[in-house]
Amino acid sequence: MQREEIGPAEVALLAAFADHLRLERGLSPHTVRAYTGDLTSLFVHLAHVGDGGAGDVTLADLRTWLANQHATGADRATLQRRAAGARTFFAWAARTGRLPSDPAQSLRSPRVDRRLPPTIEVDQARAVLDGLAARVDEATEPDELAARRRDLAMVEVLYAAGIRVSELAGLNLPDLDAQRSLLRVLGKGGKQRTVPLGVPALRALDGWLAVRGRLARPAAGQALFVGDRGARIDPRVVRRLVHRALAGVPDAPDLGPHGLRHAMATHLLEGGADLRSVQELLGHSSLATTQLYTHVSGDRLRRAYQQAHPRA
Repeated sequence: MQREEIGPAEVALLAAFADHLRLERGLSPHTVRAYTGDLTSLFVHLAHVGDGGAGDVTLADLRTWLANQHATGADRATLQRRAAGARTFFAWAARTGRLPSDPAQSLRSPRVDRRLPPTIEVDQARAVLDGLAARVDEATEPDELAARRRDLAMVEVLYAAGIRVSELAGLNLPDLDAQRSLLRVLGKGGKQRTVPLGVPALRALDGWLAVRGRLARPAAGQALFVGDRGARIDPRVVRRLVHRALAGVPDAPDLGPHGLRHAMATHLLEGGADLRSVQELLGHSSLATTQLYTHVSGDRLRRAYQQAHPRA
């Protein structure tokens, strides 16, 4: 799929749409690339079938495009994302007068079977953190100690706060309010939320901040976590760390940082937290997204039913 295959009018539209997503809606570069990539796919399809440019698109064209995507192996989640991208784009283009009408207004996308990825049990999460703490105790060199304290603090924060790896990497020193055990997080779309931290996470952060100066260089600025070269930590480094830590726990699934986010939400619900509180902690804009976790807590609900219902 090459952008060179589409016309200059479509290229200009995509560039303006990307600016809208980035500057007006505050979406991440990754999300902007996903949107524009899907729309490039649409315009390449139209160029190949000879159905004209963006101003000539009909609802039938959009349905044919999605049908072709399905025929070539795209799963339902991908089709849903591309349909949503088309609806967003054409609504914006019509609203701003760039296109005469919105052909995607009635475009429907397939339902997605939303299954929660595998998560880890409470004892497995404890084993991961205990293993990282043991590595801190085994460190013999000052720089090695600093790196291992950082690793422990990052994983403690990921599990305690349920934040995304990109949010963790973007944390700055002023975002930590240790006195009130709170962390200020900048989430998707530039939305800010405050999440609490438990005693183990705060203790790990104290240990890391005491030695942060051994690794931090001027390029780190106010970054809370820095890499071995002294700049802000790279999310890829955090992902590798979590994969390694989980690999050391018997029977633990091979999950990345997002698996710790799933685990935090699941363990909170199993412990009795209400759904709206979990929604706020995770930074979900819709409660429907958080409800995905409720089926994991079926055992807890079953136990509560059996204990409380007179005819259980």
